[in-house]
Amino acid sequence: MSTLFAVPISDAEAAAAAGGTAVLFLVLGLIGYVVSSLGLMGVFKKAGKPAWAAFVPIYNLIVLLEVVGRPVWWLVLFLIPGVNIVAMIIVMNDLSKSFGHEAGFTVGLVLLTVVFLWILWLGSSTYRGPAALATAAPSTAYAA
Repeated sequence: MSTLFAVPISDAEAAAAAGGTAVLFLVLGLIGYVVSSLGLMGVFKKAGKPAWAAFVPIYNLIVLLEVVGRPVWWLVLFLIPGVNIVAMIIVMNDLSKSFGHEAGFTVGLVLLTVVFLWILWLGSSTYRGPAALATAAPSTAYAA
């Protein structure tokens, strides 16, 4: 048996270790939030929306819905388990189309959201308007 596990630790040492771990996860989570919000900030800036909105938790989703052309009531869909996944895939598809990309870019946005948001931000993509509104408009191609 190893003597490493036989060393007793006090409650204070255990609390210090737990506190240190909690601080570590808090710092790593904060770094992850900032990195992912930076990509969203760039997307908002290209779309003519306030860049600071990317850092406000619920408001950034409202602005994202405005960018892609979906109504604000879609926010309710993100509160329903299971439906929120489908709604986010639809929003990511609309975001891809709003910047002139196709289905392959949508797959990238769904699977590697942070990376593809940074590609939208730092790449040569330009915002072309809300895709959901463009596809929802009635077509007059078959009007007699």
